[in-house]
Amino acid sequence: MDNFTNDTIDTTTLPKYEAVALTRLHPNYIKEVMLSRGLLLLIIAIALGLGIVFVDEIAAQQTLFIGGYVLLVFLMLFLAFLAVKKKAYAFRNHDVIFRSGIIATNTMVIPYNRVQHVALHEGFLARFFGLAKIEIFTAGGVSSDIEIPGIAKEEAENIKQLLMGKIQKQL
Repeated sequence: MDNFTNDTIDTTTLPKYEAVALTRLHPNYIKEVMLSRGLLLLIIAIALGLGIVFVDEIAAQQTLFIGGYVLLVFLMLFLAFLAVKKKAYAFRNHDVIFRSGIIATNTMVIPYNRVQHVALHEGFLARFFGLAKIEIFTAGGVSSDIEIPGIAKEEAENIKQLLMGKIQKQL
């Protein structure tokens, strides 16, 4: 008969995921994000400009609208910049780590044995900058899936092959 034991684990001696050197996203990713945000803000500026020209009530408040819009532009671009700078990832022997978040940092550690599917995506702007996004689907559902954007396309393809190999070993 086996003796069942359930010893307490000293959590201070566990390996720290915080000590892992994470890889930042490709420098071109900030260009992609700024360009996409810039295009969105340009469309909004055109719509606001047309509103100021054609709607008399808005024209009377144009200084307020323009000031608010300029503030919105700076805020959106600044937050996008911070969000990109905070994202980082690492692939280790047994798991993948992804960190994101501006105010509250979210760090996900996903063991490879939970990975069910891997996808590589390239949007129009990402392709222009030579970037791709890796999407990792897990058994835990949407809340535990991760997307790692801003990876050089060749590296993203290598990561996908690595993950597909890990999935095949589990089968």
